[in-house]
Amino acid sequence: MYVPPHFAETDQDKLHDFINSHSFGLLVSQLGGVPFATHLPFLLDRAAGPCGTLVGHVARGNPHWQDLGGAAALAVFSGPHAYVSPTWYEAEPAVPTWNYLAVHATGRTELIDARDELRDIVRRSVAVYESGMPRPWQFDADSAYVDRLLAGIVGFRLRIGRLEGKWKLNQNHPAERRAKVIRALEAAGGENGLAVAAAMRQMLSAEDQP
Repeated sequence: MYVPPHFAETDQDKLHDFINSHSFGLLVSQLGGVPFATHLPFLLDRAAGPCGTLVGHVARGNPHWQDLGGAAALAVFSGPHAYVSPTWYEAEPAVPTWNYLAVHATGRTELIDARDELRDIVRRSVAVYESGMPRPWQFDADSAYVDRLLAGIVGFRLRIGRLEGKWKLNQNHPAERRAKVIRALEAAGGENGLAVAAAMRQMLSAEDQP
């Protein structure tokens, strides 16, 4: 990913937190020599390797897994994003832009086909995504139904070799312009705009700290 120095986020704990908060990502590799992508939820093992390890599974009917074992792959995690109008700066020269947060994780993959490991991936996924439910669904790991379902999936690990974060939040503009963008985004509302405004405000506050 193209990351100019002023947009780079390199704090690994912050990047890991971002992955956990935006864990429905995009897995990209090659299938038959051409790019192929699958949208799916990931689990992050922070301590597995110097940059962590991503774990997930795909349907056995999805051909993506057929060329995945040992392949170089990219996992993309997208956060909030918002259009920025040049009129908000109340200054010239200025052009339109888009503010956003994203993390890219690249590394080598390995397939997981052992039943016990597949069952653990599903169990952990259910535990993570059901945790916020008022009445969490209970995963019966030993049921015959689950055992049949495991035959229909293929697991994988992506051992992260490079972790990149891009926090594109108008850092190339002076603080007064950034403050105007924050106010415009907050006035416009919307989940994405408010989240981008909050990230921009947090960054400005951190820069003000001695």
